[in-house]
Amino acid sequence: MSKISKFFKGGSAASKGRGGPSPQEALARLRETEEMLSKKQEYLETRIERELAAARQHGTKNKRAALQALKRKKRYEKQLSQIDGTLSTIEFQREALENSHTNTEVLKNMGYAAQAMKKVHENMDLNKIDDLMQDITEQQDVAQEISDAISNRAAFGDEFDE
Repeated sequence: MSKISKFFKGGSAASKGRGGPSPQEALARLRETEEMLSKKQEYLETRIERELAAARQHGTKNKRAALQALKRKKRYEKQLSQIDGTLSTIEFQREALENSHTNTEVLKNMGYAAQAMKKVHENMDLNKIDDLMQDITEQQDVAQEISDAISNRAAFGDEFDE
């Protein structure tokens, strides 16, 4: 099986058993493709420079060779333009995949936190909590009354009963 058919059919053994590549595998492949296209861009840019130099070198002496160099340059520029468009598409897809992966992780963690909260709250009953809060309020009122009673000045002898 050729590399191209493996690429389009998802030929990796790791991805065949699971029904598709993981986000990390897909991101790695997209980055590899971006890297390969960037190298091809550099190659085409050097070829364009070479053809331009060849056209200048031939100039008016050999018009046919200069025209052929300019035609090749134009073809390379067209290929370069196509690669630019492809790179843009791949970058967009990679960013979308990264965002999707992030959203999936956030959602998983939120579900995990919801389960933890549910587990924490499973032993709590709202009626018991209301009763407990009323008991606490009553005891605070009693404590305040005791505190008020203790803090009032004792009038031992200031007040006489006629």
